[in-house]
Amino acid sequence: MNSLPHDSAHTHVTGRSEFVDDRAKLSNEVFVEVLFSPHAKAKIKKINIEKALKHPGVKGVFLGKDFHENLWGTIFRDQPLLADTEVNFAGEAIALIAATTVDAACEAKALIEISYEIKPAVLSIQDAISFESFIAGSRKIERGDADLAIKNATHKIENTLVIRGADHFYLESNVAIAYPKEDGQIEIHSSSQHPTEVQHVVSHGLGLGSKDVTCIVKRMGGGFGGKESQAAPIAAYAALVAHKLNCAARINLTKDDDMIMTGKRNPFEVFYQVGFENNGMITALDAKLYSDGGAYADLSTSIMERAMLHSDNAYFIPHMRVTGQVCRTNYHPHTAFRGFGGPKGVAMIEKIIEEVAHYLGKDPLEIRKLNCYEDRDGRNMTHYDQVVENNCLPKLLSDLEKESDYLTRRKDIEAHNQRALNDLSLPMKGLSLTPVKFGISFTTRFLNQANALVIIHRDGTLQVSTGATEMGQGVNARISELVASELGLQRSDIRMMPTSTDKNANTSPTAASSGTDLNGAAAIIGVRRIKQRLSELALKLFDIPESQWARHTAGLGTQPEVEVNEAKLTNDPNEGAEWNSGIAEYFGVTFKDGQVFATQDPSKRMSFHSLIVEAYHNRVSLSEYAHYRFPGLSFNKLTGKGTAFLYFTQGAACSEVSIDRDTGEAKVTRVDIIMDLGRPINEALDIGQVTGAFIQGMGWVTTEKLFYKNGYLLSHAPSTYKIPNIQDTPRTFNVRLLNNNENKPNVRGTKAAGEPPLLLCLSVWTAIHDALKTLSPYKLKYPMMELPATNEEILRAVNPERYKKWAQLP
Repeated sequence: MNSLPHDSAHTHVTGRSEFVDDRAKLSNEVFVEVLFSPHAKAKIKKINIEKALKHPGVKGVFLGKDFHENLWGTIFRDQPLLADTEVNFAGEAIALIAATTVDAACEAKALIEISYEIKPAVLSIQDAISFESFIAGSRKIERGDADLAIKNATHKIENTLVIRGADHFYLESNVAIAYPKEDGQIEIHSSSQHPTEVQHVVSHGLGLGSKDVTCIVKRMGGGFGGKESQAAPIAAYAALVAHKLNCAARINLTKDDDMIMTGKRNPFEVFYQVGFENNGMITALDAKLYSDGGAYADLSTSIMERAMLHSDNAYFIPHMRVTGQVCRTNYHPHTAFRGFGGPKGVAMIEKIIEEVAHYLGKDPLEIRKLNCYEDRDGRNMTHYDQVVENNCLPKLLSDLEKESDYLTRRKDIEAHNQRALNDLSLPMKGLSLTPVKFGISFTTRFLNQANALVIIHRDGTLQVSTGATEMGQGVNARISELVASELGLQRSDIRMMPTSTDKNANTSPTAASSGTDLNGAAAIIGVRRIKQRLSELALKLFDIPESQWARHTAGLGTQPEVEVNEAKLTNDPNEGAEWNSGIAEYFGVTFKDGQVFATQDPSKRMSFHSLIVEAYHNRVSLSEYAHYRFPGLSFNKLTGKGTAFLYFTQGAACSEVSIDRDTGEAKVTRVDIIMDLGRPINEALDIGQVTGAFIQGMGWVTTEKLFYKNGYLLSHAPSTYKIPNIQDTPRTFNVRLLNNNENKPNVRGTKAAGEPPLLLCLSVWTAIHDALKTLSPYKLKYPMMELPATNEEILRAVNPERYKKWAQLP
């Protein structure tokens, strides 16, 4: 475990990191602008591009008919690259304008004339349910008899929850540059989390084979899931123009256009019934989840599946039925966002825990601890029949309760709020402690695979190529540290190469928090295969005088050439070996600090560089291509049963908030977090992921709200969409990583840190509810608030008269 900085940290802070749009512009390069629909639902009656074609600088205007195949989609191929007969959401692309300058392209875009026949649009989940406007069929995961258990329960609660969407707000908008190559080939540089999908969408769109399309991703300026699928059509636009005009084509969406055109986190509406006993033990849950998938399928069915799988979060519920249905509306196709569907399922059950506690007059933490998964038969099995192994949830709750001084602060806050009831100048305060159990793996099993190409050069330095894409999360730093530690080298000896489909084919997206797990494991397998060959050579060299080593003698005839090996390679050096095995020792040879020596006799040694030179002269392969897949996954999508995840990342957060009753503003004043990340590869990067994810999630549950008018997004800029800033960061922010060496299924015993911490932000949302519970209207009934709990939403709850006055302002 170490805390080396991000491998691009220095170039980032000095402004020398190269992103896609930083690539040098070629003399004949054209710039591409997109014309999209302002209407949520309409028939395209006529498109007139004549004026645009005549505009100075314009090289071409392209429509859907110019694509060889105009449909694309990750799960269902149902979305046009360019709408040709109808538009189904405001922001749907219709035409591409290519010009010698951006200004010329924008001016020409305004000259295109389109006549529409406006159609009625479906603009809410409730309307979609009424019209039975759905994407695919409904899904169900069930255990026990929820109906009977709810009927027999001592207490019952029936309620709803509305969860709004959110924008990814990555700093680098979607961007791509396409270069035509000889014989009709296309090379694309894209800001994409999924270069293989870019390759597939472009090849289908242009009528080429995948062999003719190469997608390269060096880095992204943020992704958060928003560039998993939706970067592909943007790249296809550049590729079409480059293919048609035989010149480089660049497309770089403005922040406004990017936000209007691309999908968001899926909004959800949840309806549930829960049965429980006097002590707070939950005996049954029946939940119906509806999501807004937007106009096309994108990834929404898989997002719904993960929401259903995470509807238990950290709690064992013996009788549980969860159904899920994706609704088709006339909004942009919603897509992956950090946590996928997990945050919605967890938000539901955490709200239920709060309601049960409020109903019984108990502390919500008491209810959480009572219902938590336990390490004993009968209470360690999820509703989809996966055992919760390596369960540290009870310990996390207990440890954080003590470390955050929860009980003392709970008493102090209750006393403060009683005083605040009689003194309106005092803020209301709230406190909440929530856990998370987040499954790591793609729930689509075939995606749980990766490959890596490892090359050792004759000077002892390495180049490593994997299918993982770097978007700021530090996947390249982690993989390079894994490789370096395997060979006893420094991270500076390793160069992580841009992800390219001609080196790493058939890759899965860098998503589901599995980038390091999958690609790092593939890289280690490749390294270990080379390491085996090097170890066998080293052992033989240690018994041969150095004067006879085959160094610098090839073809010179100055001394005998000694070839000491024909190394025998096992099928897979990792088979049967634990990932936690010795870091540097292999086949009786130790690789450490740039040296290689016999483990039993360290006096027999040489430098790593010397061994590599000898390996080259002895014709030992110094490169390896390796493949890895997660073992043991058996989830059946039809039955909703089986092992869906390789392991669970677990954590807990305690958040305190302060609410201004005049404005509804909620301020997060203190956060304490404990995360179980196994054995971190890089502790500093992991803590960075924990804090960053939490703050991003904090925005989702408090300030980030999307506003639409007739389906058209109004909040499409920083001025109208409020993400957290530095002033919103809690003044006290404590993060500790739990010491846990038990995650043996994963590479080096580490655990994923990308998505799970985001769900801890729900402690902020529940803390806001906790603050409101003191107010008289909510003493008998739990406060009903949407997610996010914006200033307006809170003000409506705490000061309805003031809210009405503000709502009437122009």
